[in-house]
Amino acid sequence: MKTLLISLFTLAATVLGATAQDAVKLEITGNDQMQYDKKELTVTEGQKVTLTLKHVGKLPKAAMGHNVVILKAGTEIPPFAMKAAPAAASDYIPQDEESKKLIVAHTKMVGGGETTSVSFTAPAAGEYPYICTFPGHFGLMTGKLIVKAK
Repeated sequence: MKTLLISLFTLAATVLGATAQDAVKLEITGNDQMQYDKKELTVTEGQKVTLTLKHVGKLPKAAMGHNVVILKAGTEIPPFAMKAAPAAASDYIPQDEESKKLIVAHTKMVGGGETTSVSFTAPAAGEYPYICTFPGHFGLMTGKLIVKAK
């Protein structure tokens, strides 16, 4: 009986440990100078990811809003960003079906002092660009999500 209990506790610890390792919390900041503090974020494929964006500036969303939009590998950034520019009503996320298919995950748009988060499952191994889609920001506010194989 004692051996059985020890085996069950070991199994439970293994399962719980694996679950904790499968989840990751990432944080990125944006500022009033149109910069992210990180140009690379790294996760493992299939991992549960919570990405938090903190706007550490002071300017309001209407003047200096930021978001993080993670795009599929190979997405051409300028055409995507140009479709996002007139989409103020949807936090500068393009609403056409073609563009929506290019988005892995995205946060809401936030202004100075605000924070937002998005949770998603990491896609297949590869490199995925991320940008801020506020008009004109994609030239400076860009990086890549590196997804490692299991």
